[in-house]
Amino acid sequence: MNFSAVNKKANRVFLLPAIAIIVLSLVQCTPKHQVASSFKAGTTADDPNKGLKDYYKSYFPIGVAVNTAALNGPDSALIVKEFNSVTAENDMKMGPIHPSENVYNWKNADDIVDFATSHHIKIRGHNLCWHNQEAAWMFKGVDGKPVTKELLLKRLKDHIFAVAGRYKGKIYAWDVVNEAVDDSNDTMQIYRKSNWYNICNGPDFIEAAFRYAHEADPQAKLYYNDYNSEHPVKREKIYKLLKKLVDNHVPIDGVGMQAHWKLNEPSPDELRKALDEVTSLGLKVQFTELDITIRLPQPNPAPGATTPPVPDPGYTPGLEAKQIAQYKMAFDIFRQYKKFITNVTFWNVSDRYSWLDQRGGGLMGGAAAGGNTPRIVKKAYPLLFDENRQRKKAYWSVVGF
Repeated sequence: MNFSAVNKKANRVFLLPAIAIIVLSLVQCTPKHQVASSFKAGTTADDPNKGLKDYYKSYFPIGVAVNTAALNGPDSALIVKEFNSVTAENDMKMGPIHPSENVYNWKNADDIVDFATSHHIKIRGHNLCWHNQEAAWMFKGVDGKPVTKELLLKRLKDHIFAVAGRYKGKIYAWDVVNEAVDDSNDTMQIYRKSNWYNICNGPDFIEAAFRYAHEADPQAKLYYNDYNSEHPVKREKIYKLLKKLVDNHVPIDGVGMQAHWKLNEPSPDELRKALDEVTSLGLKVQFTELDITIRLPQPNPAPGATTPPVPDPGYTPGLEAKQIAQYKMAFDIFRQYKKFITNVTFWNVSDRYSWLDQRGGGLMGGAAAGGNTPRIVKKAYPLLFDENRQRKKAYWSVVGF
Protein backbone atom coordinates (compact mmCIF):
# COMPACT_ATOMS: atom_id res chain seq x y z
CA MET A 1 0.00 0.00 0.00
CA ASN A 2 1.23 3.50 -0.86
CA PHE A 3 0.97 5.20 2.55
CA SER A 4 2.21 8.48 1.10
CA ALA A 5 -0.73 8.62 -1.31
CA VAL A 6 -3.16 7.71 1.49
CA ASN A 7 -1.81 10.48 3.70
CA LYS A 8 -2.11 13.02 0.87
CA LYS A 9 -5.68 11.95 0.23
CA ALA A 10 -6.50 12.18 3.92
CA ASN A 11 -4.98 15.64 4.11
CA ARG A 12 -7.15 16.77 1.21
CA VAL A 13 -10.23 15.38 2.92
CA PHE A 14 -9.52 17.34 6.09
CA LEU A 15 -8.37 20.49 4.27
CA LEU A 16 -11.39 20.90 2.00
CA PRO A 17 -13.92 21.53 4.80
CA ALA A 18 -11.47 23.90 6.47
CA ILE A 19 -11.02 25.89 3.26
CA ALA A 20 -14.79 26.02 2.78
CA ILE A 21 -15.22 27.41 6.30
CA ILE A 22 -12.58 30.10 5.69
CA VAL A 23 -14.13 31.14 2.36
CA LEU A 24 -17.62 31.26 3.91
CA SER A 25 -16.30 33.41 6.74
CA LEU A 26 -14.71 35.85 4.31
CA VAL A 27 -17.93 36.14 2.31
CA GLN A 28 -19.96 36.77 5.46
CA CYS A 29 -17.49 39.45 6.58
CA THR A 30 -17.68 41.32 3.27
CA PRO A 31 -19.81 44.48 3.63
CA LYS A 32 -23.15 43.87 1.94
CA HIS A 33 -23.01 47.30 0.28
CA GLN A 34 -19.64 46.69 -1.35
CA VAL A 35 -19.63 47.23 -5.12
CA ALA A 36 -16.95 45.70 -7.29
CA SER A 37 -14.42 48.22 -8.55
CA SER A 38 -13.28 48.22 -12.16
CA PHE A 39 -9.70 48.87 -11.01
CA LYS A 40 -7.31 46.11 -11.99
CA ALA A 41 -3.86 45.57 -10.56
CA GLY A 42 -1.13 46.35 -13.05
CA THR A 43 -2.96 49.29 -14.65
CA THR A 44 -1.88 52.92 -14.46
CA ALA A 45 -3.83 53.19 -11.19
CA ASP A 46 -1.20 51.32 -9.18
CA ASP A 47 0.48 54.41 -7.68
CA PRO A 48 -1.45 55.81 -4.68
CA ASN A 49 0.57 59.03 -4.83
CA LYS A 50 -0.85 59.96 -8.22
CA GLY A 51 -3.78 62.29 -8.75
CA LEU A 52 -6.27 62.47 -11.60
CA LYS A 53 -4.03 64.98 -13.35
CA ASP A 54 -1.15 62.49 -13.32
CA TYR A 55 -3.15 59.62 -14.79
CA TYR A 56 -4.29 61.93 -17.60
CA LYS A 57 -1.00 63.73 -18.14
CA SER A 58 -0.77 62.38 -21.69
CA TYR A 59 -4.39 63.19 -22.47
CA PHE A 60 -5.78 66.51 -21.21
CA PRO A 61 -5.88 68.67 -18.06
CA ILE A 62 -8.31 67.62 -15.33
CA GLY A 63 -10.05 70.54 -13.67
CA VAL A 64 -12.45 71.39 -10.87
CA ALA A 65 -14.86 74.23 -10.10
CA VAL A 66 -14.01 76.02 -6.87
CA ASN A 67 -15.20 78.74 -4.54
CA THR A 68 -13.01 80.65 -2.11
CA ALA A 69 -13.93 78.32 0.78
CA ALA A 70 -12.14 75.51 -1.07
CA LEU A 71 -8.85 77.39 -1.16
CA ASN A 72 -7.97 76.47 2.42
CA GLY A 73 -8.03 73.27 4.45
CA PRO A 74 -8.77 69.74 3.20
CA ASP A 75 -10.33 70.83 -0.10
CA SER A 76 -7.25 72.81 -1.10
CA ALA A 77 -4.97 69.83 -0.46
CA LEU A 78 -7.24 67.63 -2.57
CA ILE A 79 -7.32 70.20 -5.37
CA VAL A 80 -3.54 70.50 -5.49
CA LYS A 81 -3.06 66.72 -5.51
CA GLU A 82 -5.74 65.74 -8.00
CA PHE A 83 -6.26 68.64 -10.43
CA ASN A 84 -4.24 70.89 -12.73
CA SER A 85 -7.01 73.27 -13.81
CA VAL A 86 -9.57 75.30 -11.87
CA THR A 87 -12.71 77.25 -12.75
CA ALA A 88 -14.36 79.82 -10.50
CA GLU A 89 -17.79 78.33 -9.79
CA ASN A 90 -19.54 81.70 -9.42
CA ASP A 91 -17.05 84.46 -8.68
CA MET A 92 -16.32 85.51 -12.27
CA LYS A 93 -19.92 85.57 -13.46
CA MET A 94 -21.27 88.97 -14.41
CA GLY A 95 -23.69 89.45 -11.51
CA PRO A 96 -21.25 88.61 -8.70
CA ILE A 97 -18.21 90.36 -10.17
CA HIS A 98 -19.92 93.44 -11.70
CA PRO A 99 -23.09 94.12 -9.68
CA SER A 100 -23.45 97.77 -10.72
CA GLU A 101 -22.06 99.91 -13.49
CA ASN A 102 -19.03 101.30 -11.71
CA VAL A 103 -18.52 98.56 -9.11
CA TYR A 104 -16.38 95.44 -9.53
CA ASN A 105 -16.00 92.79 -6.83
CA TRP A 106 -12.50 91.53 -7.60
CA LYS A 107 -11.48 89.94 -4.31
CA ASN A 108 -12.88 86.41 -4.67
CA ALA A 109 -11.82 86.09 -8.30
CA ASP A 110 -8.36 87.45 -7.44
CA ASP A 111 -8.02 84.95 -4.59
CA ILE A 112 -8.84 82.04 -6.90
CA VAL A 113 -6.39 83.26 -9.54
CA ASP A 114 -3.66 83.78 -6.92
CA PHE A 115 -4.23 80.30 -5.46
CA ALA A 116 -4.06 78.64 -8.87
CA THR A 117 -1.03 80.63 -9.98
CA SER A 118 0.88 79.86 -6.79
CA HIS A 119 0.30 76.13 -7.33
CA HIS A 120 1.00 76.19 -11.08
CA ILE A 121 -2.61 75.28 -11.87
CA LYS A 122 -4.24 76.43 -15.11
CA ILE A 123 -7.33 78.65 -14.92
CA ARG A 124 -10.52 78.61 -16.99
CA GLY A 125 -12.65 81.76 -16.94
CA HIS A 126 -16.41 81.30 -16.47
CA ASN A 127 -18.18 83.27 -17.91
CA LEU A 128 -18.43 86.61 -19.74
CA CYS A 129 -22.03 86.64 -21.02
CA TRP A 130 -25.00 84.66 -19.67
CA HIS A 131 -28.76 85.09 -19.25
CA ASN A 132 -28.58 83.91 -15.63
CA GLN A 133 -26.70 85.49 -12.71
CA GLU A 134 -26.59 88.52 -14.96
CA ALA A 135 -26.21 92.12 -13.82
CA ALA A 136 -29.71 93.63 -14.00
CA TRP A 137 -28.36 97.15 -14.45
CA MET A 138 -26.90 96.13 -17.82
CA PHE A 139 -30.33 96.13 -19.42
CA LYS A 140 -31.77 99.36 -17.98
CA GLY A 141 -31.22 103.01 -18.73
CA VAL A 142 -31.28 105.84 -16.20
CA ASP A 143 -35.03 106.12 -16.78
CA GLY A 144 -35.52 102.46 -15.85
CA LYS A 145 -36.51 101.52 -19.38
CA PRO A 146 -34.69 98.92 -21.49
CA VAL A 147 -31.46 100.19 -23.01
CA THR A 148 -30.82 100.36 -26.72
CA LYS A 149 -28.91 97.62 -28.51
CA GLU A 150 -25.98 99.98 -29.02
CA LEU A 151 -25.69 100.84 -25.33
CA LEU A 152 -26.07 97.21 -24.27
CA LEU A 153 -23.25 96.09 -26.57
CA LYS A 154 -21.06 98.95 -25.31
CA ARG A 155 -21.66 97.85 -21.73
CA LEU A 156 -20.90 94.25 -22.68
CA LYS A 157 -17.65 95.34 -24.32
CA ASP A 158 -16.64 97.40 -21.29
CA HIS A 159 -17.38 94.45 -19.00
CA ILE A 160 -15.39 91.97 -21.09
CA PHE A 161 -12.45 94.34 -21.45
CA ALA A 162 -12.41 94.91 -17.69
CA VAL A 163 -12.68 91.25 -16.63
CA ALA A 164 -10.76 89.44 -19.38
CA GLY A 165 -8.27 92.29 -19.46
CA ARG A 166 -7.58 92.07 -15.73
CA TYR A 167 -6.65 88.39 -16.01
CA LYS A 168 -4.91 88.59 -19.37
CA GLY A 169 -2.08 86.09 -19.48
CA LYS A 170 -3.37 84.27 -16.38
CA ILE A 171 -6.60 82.74 -17.65
CA TYR A 172 -5.89 80.46 -20.59
CA ALA A 173 -9.50 79.85 -21.70
CA TRP A 174 -12.83 81.64 -21.34
CA ASP A 175 -16.43 80.51 -21.57
CA VAL A 176 -17.36 83.62 -23.50
CA VAL A 177 -21.09 83.02 -24.03
CA ASN A 178 -23.01 80.59 -21.85
CA GLU A 179 -26.30 78.83 -22.67
CA ALA A 180 -27.57 81.03 -25.50
CA VAL A 181 -29.35 78.18 -27.32
CA ASP A 182 -33.05 77.46 -26.85
CA ASP A 183 -34.07 74.36 -24.87
CA SER A 184 -37.37 73.54 -26.53
CA ASN A 185 -38.02 70.88 -29.16
CA ASP A 186 -38.97 73.62 -31.63
CA THR A 187 -36.29 73.10 -34.25
CA MET A 188 -36.95 76.53 -35.75
CA GLN A 189 -36.21 78.37 -32.49
CA ILE A 190 -32.42 78.30 -32.30
CA TYR A 191 -31.72 80.96 -29.70
CA ARG A 192 -32.86 81.48 -26.12
CA LYS A 193 -35.06 84.58 -25.88
CA SER A 194 -33.04 86.21 -23.13
CA ASN A 195 -32.62 89.89 -22.32
CA TRP A 196 -29.55 89.83 -24.55
CA TYR A 197 -31.47 88.37 -27.47
CA ASN A 198 -34.55 90.53 -27.03
CA ILE A 199 -32.77 93.88 -26.74
CA CYS A 200 -30.38 93.05 -29.59
CA ASN A 201 -33.34 91.75 -31.62
CA GLY A 202 -31.38 88.63 -32.43
CA PRO A 203 -28.11 86.83 -31.69
CA ASP A 204 -25.66 89.61 -32.65
CA PHE A 205 -24.48 89.81 -29.04
CA ILE A 206 -22.90 86.35 -29.38
CA GLU A 207 -20.53 87.30 -32.19
CA ALA A 208 -19.84 90.63 -30.49
CA ALA A 209 -18.89 88.96 -27.21
CA PHE A 210 -16.35 86.69 -28.91
CA ARG A 211 -14.79 89.57 -30.81
CA TYR A 212 -14.56 91.68 -27.64
CA ALA A 213 -12.98 88.78 -25.73
CA HIS A 214 -10.40 88.24 -28.44
CA GLU A 215 -9.53 91.94 -28.42
CA ALA A 216 -9.21 91.93 -24.64
CA ASP A 217 -6.92 88.87 -24.57
CA PRO A 218 -5.74 87.65 -27.99
CA GLN A 219 -3.96 84.63 -26.49
CA ALA A 220 -6.92 83.22 -24.56
CA LYS A 221 -8.84 80.26 -26.00
CA LEU A 222 -12.50 81.14 -26.45
CA TYR A 223 -15.40 78.72 -25.95
CA TYR A 224 -19.15 78.63 -26.35
CA ASN A 225 -20.56 76.73 -23.34
CA ASP A 226 -23.90 74.89 -22.98
CA TYR A 227 -25.67 71.93 -21.37
CA ASN A 228 -27.64 69.04 -22.92
CA SER A 229 -25.34 69.35 -25.91
CA GLU A 230 -25.71 65.60 -26.50
CA HIS A 231 -29.52 65.69 -26.83
CA PRO A 232 -30.33 65.36 -30.55
CA VAL A 233 -32.51 68.48 -31.00
CA LYS A 234 -30.34 70.79 -28.95
CA ARG A 235 -27.18 69.28 -30.42
CA GLU A 236 -28.32 70.34 -33.89
CA LYS A 237 -29.16 73.84 -32.68
CA ILE A 238 -25.73 74.22 -31.11
CA TYR A 239 -24.14 72.94 -34.31
CA LYS A 240 -25.99 75.59 -36.35
CA LEU A 241 -24.80 78.34 -34.01
CA LEU A 242 -21.21 77.10 -34.10
CA LYS A 243 -21.21 76.74 -37.88
CA LYS A 244 -22.48 80.29 -38.26
CA LEU A 245 -19.70 81.57 -36.00
CA VAL A 246 -17.06 79.62 -37.91
CA ASP A 247 -18.42 80.70 -41.30
CA ASN A 248 -18.38 84.33 -40.15
CA HIS A 249 -14.74 84.00 -39.04
CA VAL A 250 -15.61 84.74 -35.44
CA PRO A 251 -12.63 84.05 -33.12
CA ILE A 252 -13.90 80.87 -31.44
CA ASP A 253 -11.68 77.95 -30.49
CA GLY A 254 -14.15 75.39 -29.27
CA VAL A 255 -17.28 74.37 -27.43
CA GLY A 256 -17.74 73.62 -23.76
CA MET A 257 -20.04 70.67 -23.16
CA GLN A 258 -21.17 71.14 -19.58
CA ALA A 259 -21.82 67.42 -18.98
CA HIS A 260 -24.33 67.61 -16.13
CA TRP A 261 -25.28 64.01 -16.75
CA LYS A 262 -27.45 61.27 -15.31
CA LEU A 263 -27.01 57.53 -14.87
CA ASN A 264 -28.88 56.81 -18.09
CA GLU A 265 -27.76 59.67 -20.30
CA PRO A 266 -26.06 60.44 -22.52
CA SER A 267 -25.66 57.14 -24.31
CA PRO A 268 -22.27 56.35 -25.87
CA ASP A 269 -23.75 56.96 -29.31
CA GLU A 270 -25.16 60.37 -28.32
CA LEU A 271 -21.84 61.42 -26.85
CA ARG A 272 -19.86 60.38 -29.92
CA LYS A 273 -22.28 62.13 -32.28
CA ALA A 274 -21.97 65.37 -30.32
CA LEU A 275 -18.19 65.15 -30.42
CA ASP A 276 -18.12 64.29 -34.11
CA GLU A 277 -20.34 67.22 -35.08
CA VAL A 278 -18.31 69.80 -33.16
CA THR A 279 -14.93 68.52 -34.26
CA SER A 280 -16.08 68.41 -37.91
CA LEU A 281 -16.03 72.22 -37.73
CA GLY A 282 -12.39 72.23 -36.69
CA LEU A 283 -13.25 73.15 -33.10
CA LYS A 284 -11.87 71.73 -29.87
CA VAL A 285 -13.99 70.43 -26.99
CA GLN A 286 -13.83 70.93 -23.26
CA PHE A 287 -16.11 69.13 -20.82
CA THR A 288 -16.57 72.04 -18.49
CA GLU A 289 -18.96 71.12 -15.64
CA LEU A 290 -18.92 67.34 -15.31
CA ASP A 291 -20.99 65.58 -12.68
CA ILE A 292 -23.21 62.49 -12.81
CA THR A 293 -26.13 62.59 -10.39
CA ILE A 294 -27.55 59.33 -9.07
CA ARG A 295 -31.06 60.81 -9.15
CA LEU A 296 -33.47 59.60 -11.82
CA PRO A 297 -36.69 61.44 -12.73
CA GLN A 298 -39.84 60.05 -11.13
CA PRO A 299 -43.03 59.62 -13.20
CA ASN A 300 -45.59 62.39 -12.81
CA PRO A 301 -48.82 61.33 -11.05
CA ALA A 302 -52.02 61.13 -13.07
CA PRO A 303 -54.17 64.30 -13.05
CA GLY A 304 -55.95 64.61 -9.73
CA ALA A 305 -54.07 61.72 -8.17
CA THR A 306 -52.11 62.09 -4.97
CA THR A 307 -48.80 60.30 -4.84
CA PRO A 308 -46.83 59.99 -1.60
CA PRO A 309 -43.24 61.23 -1.74
CA VAL A 310 -40.80 58.67 -3.06
CA PRO A 311 -38.51 57.50 -0.23
CA ASP A 312 -34.90 58.60 -0.62
CA PRO A 313 -32.85 55.39 -0.88
CA GLY A 314 -29.53 57.22 -0.53
CA TYR A 315 -26.35 56.13 -2.27
CA THR A 316 -27.25 52.47 -2.76
CA PRO A 317 -24.95 49.80 -4.23
CA GLY A 318 -27.14 49.58 -7.32
CA LEU A 319 -26.99 53.32 -7.99
CA GLU A 320 -23.27 53.34 -7.28
CA ALA A 321 -22.69 50.56 -9.82
CA LYS A 322 -24.58 52.51 -12.49
CA GLN A 323 -22.58 55.65 -11.72
CA ILE A 324 -19.33 53.69 -11.99
CA ALA A 325 -20.39 52.36 -15.39
CA GLN A 326 -21.42 55.81 -16.67
CA TYR A 327 -18.16 57.43 -15.58
CA LYS A 328 -16.16 54.61 -17.14
CA MET A 329 -18.07 54.93 -20.41
CA ALA A 330 -17.50 58.68 -20.53
CA PHE A 331 -13.77 58.58 -19.88
CA ASP A 332 -13.25 55.66 -22.25
CA ILE A 333 -14.69 57.89 -24.99
CA PHE A 334 -12.80 60.97 -23.77
CA ARG A 335 -9.51 59.13 -24.19
CA GLN A 336 -10.50 58.04 -27.70
CA TYR A 337 -11.00 61.71 -28.63
CA LYS A 338 -7.91 63.01 -26.86
CA LYS A 339 -6.64 64.96 -29.86
CA PHE A 340 -9.83 67.05 -29.79
CA ILE A 341 -10.47 67.35 -26.02
CA THR A 342 -8.42 70.01 -24.25
CA ASN A 343 -9.88 69.87 -20.72
CA VAL A 344 -12.25 67.87 -18.53
CA THR A 345 -13.49 69.78 -15.47
CA PHE A 346 -15.63 68.48 -12.60
CA TRP A 347 -18.24 70.82 -11.14
CA ASN A 348 -17.27 70.89 -7.44
CA VAL A 349 -14.67 69.00 -5.46
CA SER A 350 -16.50 66.22 -3.61
CA ASP A 351 -19.91 64.89 -2.60
CA ARG A 352 -19.61 66.93 0.59
CA TYR A 353 -20.96 69.84 -1.46
CA SER A 354 -22.56 69.82 -4.90
CA TRP A 355 -24.63 72.58 -6.47
CA LEU A 356 -27.08 69.81 -7.43
CA ASP A 357 -27.95 69.12 -3.79
CA GLN A 358 -30.10 72.26 -3.76
CA ARG A 359 -31.92 71.14 -6.89
CA GLY A 360 -33.33 67.84 -5.72
CA GLY A 361 -30.11 66.09 -6.68
CA GLY A 362 -30.28 67.57 -10.16
CA LEU A 363 -33.94 66.93 -10.95
CA MET A 364 -35.37 70.37 -10.19
CA GLY A 365 -34.24 72.22 -13.27
CA GLY A 366 -30.56 71.39 -13.24
CA ALA A 367 -28.44 73.85 -15.14
CA ALA A 368 -31.54 75.57 -16.50
CA ALA A 369 -33.04 76.26 -13.08
CA GLY A 370 -34.37 79.78 -12.77
CA GLY A 371 -35.24 81.91 -9.78
CA ASN A 372 -38.71 80.36 -9.38
CA THR A 373 -37.57 76.74 -9.51
CA PRO A 374 -38.32 74.87 -6.25
CA ARG A 375 -35.17 74.11 -4.29
CA ILE A 376 -35.60 70.66 -2.78
CA VAL A 377 -32.55 69.46 -0.89
CA LYS A 378 -31.52 65.96 -1.88
CA LYS A 379 -27.97 64.66 -2.15
CA ALA A 380 -26.80 63.95 -5.69
CA TYR A 381 -23.51 62.14 -4.91
CA PRO A 382 -22.31 63.13 -8.40
CA LEU A 383 -18.52 63.30 -8.08
CA LEU A 384 -15.47 61.04 -7.74
CA PHE A 385 -14.80 61.89 -4.08
CA ASP A 386 -17.21 61.06 -1.26
CA GLU A 387 -18.42 63.26 1.60
CA ASN A 388 -15.17 62.54 3.46
CA ARG A 389 -13.15 63.52 0.38
CA GLN A 390 -12.11 59.90 -0.17
CA ARG A 391 -11.85 58.34 -3.61
CA LYS A 392 -15.00 56.50 -4.62
CA LYS A 393 -15.05 53.34 -6.71
CA ALA A 394 -16.03 55.52 -9.66
CA TYR A 395 -12.61 57.16 -9.34
CA TRP A 396 -10.88 53.87 -10.06
CA SER A 397 -13.11 53.24 -13.07
CA VAL A 398 -11.84 56.53 -14.51
CA VAL A 399 -8.12 55.92 -13.95
CA GLY A 400 -8.00 52.13 -14.31
CA PHE A 401 -6.99 51.94 -17.96
